[in-house]
Amino acid sequence: MRLILNVIWLIFGGLWLALGYLLAALICFVLIITIPFGFASLRIALYALWPFGRTVVDKPGPRPGALVGNVIWIIVAGVWLAIGHITTALAMAITIIGIPLAVANLKMIPISLWPLGKGIVPVDERHAPAGAAP
Repeated sequence: MRLILNVIWLIFGGLWLALGYLLAALICFVLIITIPFGFASLRIALYALWPFGRTVVDKPGPRPGALVGNVIWIIVAGVWLAIGHITTALAMAITIIGIPLAVANLKMIPISLWPLGKGIVPVDERHAPAGAAP
């Protein structure tokens, strides 16, 4: 089922969404100070290509730099990305087939708001302890 949903997602918006995040990453890589935002944007772009079967988790350990970076990110881009995800989710939820796609779009809002200090893992590895063999 995940494969079918991912293919439908890819065709009806995932590819364009991933390309948008990829463009944002390339722009962020131009300046040295925005490189962490570029890596976060790349992570979100890969998540946007194939979201079903993967989830967002917090990276272990204290991350004071991530907090400062996330505050800057939310002011500059996070709010606009969240509005875009909500708008797209509303448009996708019009049809019955689009409802799971809308839910996936809403699932991307937290990482689009606070991308630093987060990781994207398969759903099966979500509760595995760090360093444990799969």
